Amino acid sequence: MKKFVSIITITAAIAVVMVSCKNNPVTPQVIYADTIGFAQFQEWKAMNEQPVVSTSSKTVALKRNTANKTTSMTSSTSSEAKVAKKKGWSNAAKYSVIGGGAGAVGGAIINKRNRVAGGVVGGIVLGGIGYGIGRAKDKKEGHY
Repeated sequence: MKKFVSIITITAAIAVVMVSCKNNPVTPQVIYADTIGFAQFQEWKAMNEQPVVSTSSKTVALKRNTANKTTSMTSSTSSEAKVAKKKGWSNAAKYSVIGGGAGAVGGAIINKRNRVAGGVVGGIVLGGIGYGIGRAKDKKEGHY
């Protein structure tokens, strides 16, 4: 029983170490030429729009002149605190750990002559399969 627990622990540790490594490919930055004048529009928009200053208790109205036209704008905003999204395990990590544990148990049960080897092989194989499934799910959800 002690060997079985140590096999599962070692397999889970190997799976976590293998999943925690990240390969971030370096992508070159592509600079696009402004062919439709969007940058000029953004500059014009920034120059013609003045920020509206408001607090939670009072509203400030701003007047501005644009092309011989007087326009008044009233705005009131409330600031809400942004909630930081909790970072957790990716699907690839979850599925590989679950697959590795199940594979270690299944491999140890199936290989009765050498339970250690069966557990290691089963853990590696099912851990890899679980990683592939979880990675596909991450890509589908856009979390990769």
